[in-house]
Amino acid sequence: MSGGKILEAAVIKGDGVGPEMMEAAIHVLDTVCRKFGHKLKLYPVAACGESIEECFDPLPPESLAICRGVPAVLFGNTGLKKYQSLPLDKRPEAALMGLRRGMEVTTNIRPVNVYPSLWSFSPLKERILEKGLDIVFVRDIVGGVLCSDKIRSQGTDGLEAYEYEYYNEKIVAQTARIAFTMAQKRKKKVSSLDKSNVLESSRLWRQTIKETAAEYPNIALDHFYIDNAAMRILESPQNFDVIVTSNLFGDIISDEGTQMTGTPYLYASAEVNQDGRGIYTPNQLHYPDESVIGKQVVNPVGMIMAGALMLRYSFGLEEEACRIEQAVKQVLQDGAATRDIWEEGKTVLSTYHMGAKIAEQIIDRK
Repeated sequence: MSGGKILEAAVIKGDGVGPEMMEAAIHVLDTVCRKFGHKLKLYPVAACGESIEECFDPLPPESLAICRGVPAVLFGNTGLKKYQSLPLDKRPEAALMGLRRGMEVTTNIRPVNVYPSLWSFSPLKERILEKGLDIVFVRDIVGGVLCSDKIRSQGTDGLEAYEYEYYNEKIVAQTARIAFTMAQKRKKKVSSLDKSNVLESSRLWRQTIKETAAEYPNIALDHFYIDNAAMRILESPQNFDVIVTSNLFGDIISDEGTQMTGTPYLYASAEVNQDGRGIYTPNQLHYPDESVIGKQVVNPVGMIMAGALMLRYSFGLEEEACRIEQAVKQVLQDGAATRDIWEEGKTVLSTYHMGAKIAEQIIDRK
């Protein structure tokens, strides 16, 4: 097929089950690229546990340089129990924080939708699911306490510790623009979550969101306090489309969103900036059950869907991204399952064979 692109991305396989998930995801990505006439060029990068073992650094300078030289990074599962006694900046998870700074990404995007064939796993009642659950969580990852200096000192009442919930207009506006741009391609609705009744940082957040909204007059905007939003999303998820919020609030509310489906390992996460550079991970970045490492039982769909997000946001390939998403939906509807989503009447597949099944669907679909 003529007109194909060369797609360059770095690959950090990650720890534990990461390499198994990544193998399946790369198989699917390679399949869709060949289907549409693109060439996929991937650059393996040593990071996380692999580079800790080699040089006691979760993200060596040469690894970061490779990542900075390409538009996108695929990032697998990270973190193992054996590294938890290390200082925070030496743990595998520190690789992601370093990548965020090095790639200058500003915003986390987590799409969450419920698959009809998997309604039985959701803790929500069927009468709620029937009305729809299709939300994109858009979260700042530059400001707030999660990116603050971590301060511990001796106070008058003993040890004390604190961070800063810092925001400025630029930080808020750059994430707001990504949210409003996404809303233009969806239902033209944005919900902003804050705690402006008690936090000055949230007052600035709400003010800046309102000012940025003026650039997008065709987008409807509403505001919720974060605690009220957490209840309303459970009660009536169909009323939400694009949700934009701060770093800490977004970290929590997006996990609520995926858990509402009961199948959190099916979803992906993108960390992007307005230029399209991005880091792409499974939504659940840490797989807690280390007993399954190397056994080909982990669900690879979250990592596969991360590949779809990479095609969409870093390379502008909407049709190709949709082809992966449609293939995943069809395979799940046909009853294929890894053991975490298996139920009677379905066919349980290994990690690799789930990826192969999705790749076959991409090839066969007209």
